[in-house]
Amino acid sequence: MVDASKTQKVASSSGTRKKPVSRSRYSGAEIYEIFATFEKDNPEPEGELNHSNDFTLLVAVVLSAQATDAGVNKATKHLFRIADTPAKMVALGEDKIREEIRTIGLYKNKAKNTFLLSKMLIEHHGGQVPRRRDELEALPGVGRKTANVVLNIAFGQPTIAVDTHLYRIANRIGLAPGKTPLDVELKLEKIIPQEFMQHAHHWLILHGRYICKARKPACDRCIIYDLCKSKEKVLKEDS
Repeated sequence: MVDASKTQKVASSSGTRKKPVSRSRYSGAEIYEIFATFEKDNPEPEGELNHSNDFTLLVAVVLSAQATDAGVNKATKHLFRIADTPAKMVALGEDKIREEIRTIGLYKNKAKNTFLLSKMLIEHHGGQVPRRRDELEALPGVGRKTANVVLNIAFGQPTIAVDTHLYRIANRIGLAPGKTPLDVELKLEKIIPQEFMQHAHHWLILHGRYICKARKPACDRCIIYDLCKSKEKVLKEDS
């Protein structure tokens, strides 16, 4: 991960140091305006991983770790045609799965996890993708971020999936500074108005992927430019 939050340690009068506290740089009204702006620009944001049902969504997100969405979509185009259910994926077998996704990074381990999670869905969940985070995280290859994506997209739960882009944005603009993805996730849950929670992580991820990019933020195209308090903010006339 990148851009760990920068905080200053504050010394007390006795000389001892207090634990650093990182708070959002924005007031409640400013946070509301940020997300209202995102909503106005893109009322119904969607994830960019191709899928046809809850199961293929789960597999696609598992495969997307350390890989681009475009790369995953290319690799799963044929795979999901022949194996769009846990039963079909198990019948396909680990070796065939591995051949289908060999263009994706870490494909050997991902093929193994895809086979095993498919088998577990059949054995423990009647072939259905579970709706609980703890049950999702018990599946091979599924971490908190993956579970949150599935809960949000498949089941409409207002979860925050913190990927590299969202983590960078939260720290760079000071929206929810945190040293870990979980830290950022919990802070965002506290400050984002409930009416925006369902789509919040999609807006932030897309903003980080296409506008507030890692190497060179496109400040000239930023829809929240006037609200942004990033120390890396570039004056529009200089961008």
